[in-house]
Amino acid sequence: MLKYSGQTRILVAVDCVIFGFDGENYKLLLIQRGFAPEKKRWSLMGGFLQPEERLEEAANRILKQLTGLENVYMEQLHVFSDPQRDPVERTVAVTYFALIDIQKYEKQLSKEFHAEWFPVKEMPELIFDHEKMVETAKHRLRYKAALHPVLFELLPDKFTLPQLQALYEGLYDTTFDKRNFSRKLLSTGLLVKQTDKDKESSKKGAFYFKVNKQKYEDDFQAILNLIPKPDKLSNSAVILN
Repeated sequence: MLKYSGQTRILVAVDCVIFGFDGENYKLLLIQRGFAPEKKRWSLMGGFLQPEERLEEAANRILKQLTGLENVYMEQLHVFSDPQRDPVERTVAVTYFALIDIQKYEKQLSKEFHAEWFPVKEMPELIFDHEKMVETAKHRLRYKAALHPVLFELLPDKFTLPQLQALYEGLYDTTFDKRNFSRKLLSTGLLVKQTDKDKESSKKGAFYFKVNKQKYEDDFQAILNLIPKPDKLSNSAVILN
């Protein structure tokens, strides 16, 4: 077999950052690593690229083998190439990430590798540079949500504006002004008001809404400017102008 002479072989790892939403909280899926070094410590789902695989094929295989999850749409996130990131061999890691509705996938989850959901704010210490991978994925997800209505896909068929606001506040770890958030959201034309109300949260109740699917598909830009730029967000209240 022809090979390039004088070159060092480098391993390629694929790591999956899977965020989930359970209707109330954002969580991160982790496993206990099954081999040394760092055996049994909490880790992202990772493994090595095989000679016959494309990167996306490896990501899907690894996620299914380690958690049981399949048919999860993942996007390539970033390449981590610090020469010291893996203490055993020089390994370049390519990360993929996804945000899913936990309830839709809970029956698939395997216990073989102790796959477990952790609240994002309470995740344990992770191996290698996996915490940096998680932070990178959080920033990318916030950026995507500020440009497109991707979070709508985590909602039930009908929902209230307070539920939608809580979804965005949880992702950005901040608080939005309720009146301005509702005003700007309704101005997008993405929502269709229903006649019934959710009366569990208050006596007055909150009207249910549904997504205008045609508008959603035709005009992703409608969500633009709903959320402030991620680099301007803080833990303080945010007033939407």
